[in-house]
Amino acid sequence: MKNKYILALDQGTTGSRAFLFDQKGRIAASAYQEFKQFFPKPGWVEHDPEEIWKSCVDVINEAMNKTGISPGRIMAVGITNQRETTVLWDRRTSKPVCRAIVWQCRRTSEMCLSPALKRYEPVFRKKTGLVLDPYFSGTKIKWCLDNMRGLRQRARKGDICFGTIDSWLVWKLTGGQSHVTDMTNASRTLIFNIRELAWDREILKILDIPPEMLPRVQHSGSVFGVIQNRETSLVPGTPITAVLGDQQAALYGQGCYESGTVKNTYGTGCFMMLNTGHKLVYSSKGLLSTVASDDQGRPVYALEGSVFIAGAVVQWLRDQLGLLRKSSDAEEMIQGLKDTQGVYFVPAFTGLGAPYWDSEARGVICGLTRGVDRKHIIRAALESIAYQTRDVFDILQKELKRNIPEMRVDGGACQNNFLMQFQADLLGCRLLRPRVIESTAQGAAQLAGVTSGFWQGKKDLAKLHKIERVFVPSMKTPERTRLYAGWLKAVAKARE
Repeated sequence: MKNKYILALDQGTTGSRAFLFDQKGRIAASAYQEFKQFFPKPGWVEHDPEEIWKSCVDVINEAMNKTGISPGRIMAVGITNQRETTVLWDRRTSKPVCRAIVWQCRRTSEMCLSPALKRYEPVFRKKTGLVLDPYFSGTKIKWCLDNMRGLRQRARKGDICFGTIDSWLVWKLTGGQSHVTDMTNASRTLIFNIRELAWDREILKILDIPPEMLPRVQHSGSVFGVIQNRETSLVPGTPITAVLGDQQAALYGQGCYESGTVKNTYGTGCFMMLNTGHKLVYSSKGLLSTVASDDQGRPVYALEGSVFIAGAVVQWLRDQLGLLRKSSDAEEMIQGLKDTQGVYFVPAFTGLGAPYWDSEARGVICGLTRGVDRKHIIRAALESIAYQTRDVFDILQKELKRNIPEMRVDGGACQNNFLMQFQADLLGCRLLRPRVIESTAQGAAQLAGVTSGFWQGKKDLAKLHKIERVFVPSMKTPERTRLYAGWLKAVAKARE
């Protein structure tokens, strides 16, 4: 297997990536492509599924071309994806029936607050581990079925497929032969019973979702199908041996297979996840119970806190306000700036996630004075990522009834040294940044490798995990307390 590789496809909220990993866990090549975001109404977010597919084809081919590696040397494919985003397509034509409704989309807020659904909230909570919120796939599916004439009838006939992005990509890669998902993605749909590890008939009836449209659910480490589509340079017959939702993939990629290990991913959103092993833990303070993966791809449980807008706030400064030429300029722009001059930025563009779960909250920038310039706003935006993480971190410690001394970090925004040091100061714990920060792709690749026999479980995987830098807190407690108190006041304004 010395000359073999694993291909990881990391399909994210704003772009798609492909990575080739060698047997030492090194990235031999990678490629990235952004795609368009659609905002047809305030609070609505959509993607074009065909554009997502094309971006995946392009990055796979580009990564392969960069190295000149023969397609026959790809031993297996692993997929990781933005979760909760909902795709519906025609089973016969493989054409989407509408744009994908993105996890950030809030169009079903009114539905989630309606008495007709609200009375079932304890049922959703107990069976799915989730809260009744527009974030998840279930109400997005219902919205499509309710608002597109004849769609529910077609779904009952088996003519319509539902899937999160992983299902859509597997369907396309296998030429329409495999309509499947894995347990980590299924656990984020609001219609999957995480106690029984199966689609829940009662909830499907509540939401009036035909079971005929649902994918088959498998362990995260298993064969999901083989490559049949010839648009990519992959050899037909190459197996897809791992599928994981992005945050569960990051947990795996950080080596958090054991109960009690915790990581935080700084991507478009921010996602903190704690492995709870085979114990299903319900949070009373706004965290989600979800399904993760052990080292062999079998289901275990985790607690998660989800922040909707993290790295996306920097992208917003770049694209909507034009304050940055590129996102990576943010750290350099604020060099030498001692503070924000009292400015707080709450980026509740699509509501607030954990622990507030307030879909009606909206973004605010407060504390503005004449001395404030764009650099202070940029710093406040970066600090908002750390403050939102602190919101979740505090709840996680309360649920555990103990302090968390260290946390593993990954994702694009963790490259920002200012943010990571401010985060360590604000939490009062050490942050461990790995050499490979693309932990989502790494996790998908590693599990695909374990499933296919490329690696032999924990012993081999342990050799692949290298720490690049440790951030140690230096801020004094009174200052930490003062800054966070100001943040909580700003959040209250956003929720007004």
